[in-house]
Amino acid sequence: MDISSAGLRVLRQIAESGSFTAAAARLGYTQSAVSRQAAALERSAGTTLFERRPDGIRLTPSGLTLLRHAHTVLASLAAAERELAGIVPRTELVRLGVFMSAGAAILPAALAHLTAADPQITVTTSEGTTPALIRALRAGSPDLAVLTSRPPHRPFDGDSPRLHVETVTDTELVVAVPSTGEFAGRTTVQSTSWSTPRGSPPRHRALSRCSASGPACPDGLVSSTPRATG
Repeated sequence: MDISSAGLRVLRQIAESGSFTAAAARLGYTQSAVSRQAAALERSAGTTLFERRPDGIRLTPSGLTLLRHAHTVLASLAAAERELAGIVPRTELVRLGVFMSAGAAILPAALAHLTAADPQITVTTSEGTTPALIRALRAGSPDLAVLTSRPPHRPFDGDSPRLHVETVTDTELVVAVPSTGEFAGRTTVQSTSWSTPRGSPPRHRALSRCSASGPACPDGLVSSTPRATG
């Protein structure tokens, strides 16, 4: 197969972004350039690599196979670039993705503990919504991700590759109300209809659909491979 490193980067970014348009924006390419690279990859591979679905682009089993090898090739190229530049990494890098509120609520204490316990580990973080982080995990971009399983997210079911999941904490949504008024004195609220300000982040809109009287929802630490959890 005659496949370029640029083509492999496009494959990886499409897998992570879930669309040709988003992949083009992140890579700084035009959408037509990404489409051409995708078509060239499929011609070289001699098989279909991309599945077009209502919710975006997913990789076929053949695409996932090529993606697995793409990670190895691109990591080797990056290591060669560092070596040629005389840069020798002194720490082990762990890439961590987090949903937005977890960055403030969970990470500071956890990272401080990790630094004290093992200073040779360097953690880089990136924020995203749970669906975006799931795509990134399956594309192999982060090593770990802290996700939420609150409705409407169901990050632990569905498409391959399967994710290894460990529950970090269970949290519960609560509603603050005035001391006088319709909800004063109640211990639960049964309604599931909530309003949020226009322009609220997707995370906030997702939470607005949760029931305040529902069960606790777990936040999970998820990785695409069992060795990466902790």
